[in-house]
Amino acid sequence: MFQANTWIAAVAALGVILSAGYALWLYRRVVFGDLLKESLKTITDMDRREKAIFAPLVVMTLLLGVYPSLVTDIIGPSVSTLLDHYHAAAPAIADAAPAAH
Repeated sequence: MFQANTWIAAVAALGVILSAGYALWLYRRVVFGDLLKESLKTITDMDRREKAIFAPLVVMTLLLGVYPSLVTDIIGPSVSTLLDHYHAAAPAIADAAPAAH
């Protein structure tokens, strides 16, 4: 991006840096900050039922992060067909677009 437009790339990089800094600041305040509301002091950690509900989500997230072809192999043929149809129709749409104006 720096080769195409230095200013836009600099602003984008600055945005990434500032958002990372804000995320770290927010994380520090949320996780390590003082608990001021009395109503929140009664909240406990997850119980066994909540952990049982949450565990499959964690496992699937990790599994798909390590081995994404479980999903991409299934959706690959339909995406290829969709792209073939798109590429076949694109010239006809491009030819018809100027006539519409």
